Amino acid sequence: QVQLVESGGGLVQAGGSLILSCAATGRTFSSRTMGWFRQATGKEREFVAAVSLSGSRTYYSDSVKGRFTISRDNAKNTMYLQMNSLKPEDTAVYYCAASQRVYIGTRHNDYDYWGQGTQVTVSS
Repeated sequence: QVQLVESGGGLVQAGGSLILSCAATGRTFSSRTMGWFRQATGKEREFVAAVSLSGSRTYYSDSVKGRFTISRDNAKNTMYLQMNSLKPEDTAVYYCAASQRVYIGTRHNDYDYWGQGTQVTVSS
C-alpha cells in the first residue's frame, strides 16, 4: 500500500510560482510511475504531468508544458511540481498519484493510489 500526501498549495498572483510536494510512504516508492492531476470546480480531473520510475522521463499536458516541471527524489520518497508563470486557469485542486505500471500514463485509470489534494488558487 502507498499513501500520498500533497503540500505546497496556496494563493498566488498570476505570473507567480509555487512548488507542490508529494510525500509517499511505502517501501516500493521507487518502483512506481508518479503523476500530478488537477481538478477545477465543475470540471473533470485532468492530467498535468508524470515522471518515470528513475525520473529520467517526463511528460506534460500541453496546457502546462514549458511552465511546469515535474521531478522526484527517490531517496526522500518525494515528488515535486514546480509551477511557474501561473495563470488563473491553473486554479484547481492538485492531486498526486502513483502507478504500479511501468509506462507513463495520462489517464485517471492508469494510477492506483491518490493523495487528498492541495488547493492552488491563482488570482488575476
